[in-house]
Amino acid sequence: MATTNERLLDDLLRLAAAASITPLVERDLHGLRRGWHTCPLVIVGDDLAAGLARTTPVRRTGVVLAGAGPGPDALYRHAFDVGAEAVFRLPADEVALAGRLVDTLDGGTRSAVTLAFVGGCGGAGATTTAAAVALFGNRRGLRTMLIDGDPLGGGIELALGIERDPGQRWPELLSASGRVSAAALRSALPTADGLPVLSWDRSDVTALPPETMRSVLNAAQCSNDLVVLDLPRRPDPAVEEAFVRATATLLVVPCDIRSLAAAKRLAGPLAEVAGDLRIIARASRRPAIPAADAATHLSLPLATTFADERDLPAAMDQGRFAPNPRGPLAQAATTLLDLFAPAA
Repeated sequence: MATTNERLLDDLLRLAAAASITPLVERDLHGLRRGWHTCPLVIVGDDLAAGLARTTPVRRTGVVLAGAGPGPDALYRHAFDVGAEAVFRLPADEVALAGRLVDTLDGGTRSAVTLAFVGGCGGAGATTTAAAVALFGNRRGLRTMLIDGDPLGGGIELALGIERDPGQRWPELLSASGRVSAAALRSALPTADGLPVLSWDRSDVTALPPETMRSVLNAAQCSNDLVVLDLPRRPDPAVEEAFVRATATLLVVPCDIRSLAAAKRLAGPLAEVAGDLRIIARASRRPAIPAADAATHLSLPLATTFADERDLPAAMDQGRFAPNPRGPLAQAATTLLDLFAPAA
């Protein structure tokens, strides 16, 4: 960042500190030109823009203009002259400029495949399926994050055996309403077999502001190839935010009459916020309905099916989540990964 305006520099340094960036600061045109080709992002103060334009700088990406000095017409004219990609008028555009700084720290933007899992009824197995897809996606070499979006659930980290591991949980992110650093989010979370997991602690927090969900999902989607969400059936603004942002929503439904009746009541409202809604049919111990018939009854496409693994529930109660690599859950996870997130 380059400017002779100390007040503007103070504002820029404050935004950089919030994004965990230590910038190279230049206070004259000579220094600005010296760092022109080497920095991933160049923030040019409006006070130096006219002088820079007269040097006819080589055009490059990653140049923005910041300031509040001259009128809008002059700012945009200077931006055109130096080849800036954007103009940020402070303080009005501080949030947008902070976002640009975070994107630079994260090495650019990416758009992760985001799969949301929700149970068609209580005990459907959505958490188990979500954890399996995240685990096998991570083992496949996809940069993956698992997010537990249900504050009233049992806590996905209990099943993974990481509830005592250090790292941030949702309550510590409640103040997030602007941009969350993608790199910082991944490094702050506890991990299970190398898989970053965002879950809940034992606090009394029972809901998230939609702004927090939006900020965290922005960061997760920018820093991963695959984001897996375990979401509750009850709708609220934060949960709806997650459904809207998902690449696909997978409704896990046991194939028996009572479970299908419960899922039928959920499928209609869910289809209003989930862009690509499909079902995962789970074999039922009750009088079973064929998976294809269950999908037809719900008027939804069938994504995959799976059957229970006898020893897995007891292992999860002990904090050991280890699906059989050749078992039905692993096969279902592989099918979903092949469908939505093929290996890089």
